[in-house]
Amino acid sequence: MASSPPAMMKVIEMSAPGGPEVLRSAERPVPKPQAGEVLVRVAASGVNGPDLMQRKGLYPPPAGATDLLGLEIAGEIVSAGKDVQRWSAGDKVTALTNGGGYAEYCAVDARHCLPIPKAMSLADAASLPETFFTVWSNVFMGAGLAAGETFLVHGGAGGIGATAIQLGKAFGARVIVTDSPGERCKFCRELGAERAIDYRQEDFVEIVRGAGGANVILDIVGGPNIERNFKAAAHDARIIQLAFALGSKMEVNLMPVMLKRLTYTGSTLRTRAPAFKARIAQELEARVWPLIEAGTIKPVVHATFPLAEAGRAHALMESSQHIGKIMLLVGGA
Repeated sequence: MASSPPAMMKVIEMSAPGGPEVLRSAERPVPKPQAGEVLVRVAASGVNGPDLMQRKGLYPPPAGATDLLGLEIAGEIVSAGKDVQRWSAGDKVTALTNGGGYAEYCAVDARHCLPIPKAMSLADAASLPETFFTVWSNVFMGAGLAAGETFLVHGGAGGIGATAIQLGKAFGARVIVTDSPGERCKFCRELGAERAIDYRQEDFVEIVRGAGGANVILDIVGGPNIERNFKAAAHDARIIQLAFALGSKMEVNLMPVMLKRLTYTGSTLRTRAPAFKARIAQELEARVWPLIEAGTIKPVVHATFPLAEAGRAHALMESSQHIGKIMLLVGGA
């Protein structure tokens, strides 16, 4: 059974918006779970793109959320607030958070918790929520990717990309990815991509159009990719914009959107309604967790760092020298 939490906990906070060096160790009071929440003793926390954006001052937390970084955790529940029915102290869970994962304890909505897949470490389990909630809600719930369709994923070797490749393949789509250099493309093929395009060596528009066009496109690049995605898309394609690594301000010709009947959407998960996130959790547990437990889909963790070295973890992620997820180990992972 879980023991009572202390009054204070170690956290990583920001001294000011800026580079990885602004992340520093500090102490704060342990949060108390509100109605519908559980308090989790964090074993591991994932490092994700939104964390880097928030650190730079480009992605402020929503109203009422903690200013601490960290959108996914795994660990052990130590207490539950009022109206929590499924979970109790001692249960081990992985969870999507609204912030606060870079800490020894984190209060989360109980509906956004999922059981640890069988035989999986807490560190691996902590790598699941952010990318799986994001890809499932956008690609399957939103865009309705179906078996037999062509799915183009930009940045296939990153956390989002690795999840998208595996989910796309598991549900019968034909997955094509872009990345660079060749080592990252090789990794994408090993994960299940039918074709991995080195965007520095090849024209993805030409290749994807030669394959009949993409029915669903998942893009984290933006910039010149925006208009090129329109060209690579099949008729009635759905394009999902999750980030803008190369910029969000472009002059583009929107005529293909009309002529091809394209659907172009953007998305941020953190500000979605708690009930919507709860629905995602339910669908993941029913449809994806069995595939993880069967070994069909696997977590991809590139590197782990102690919580106190969060700045190093951010620097690695910004270098784009990683393949898969980067994790912070807090305790017991």
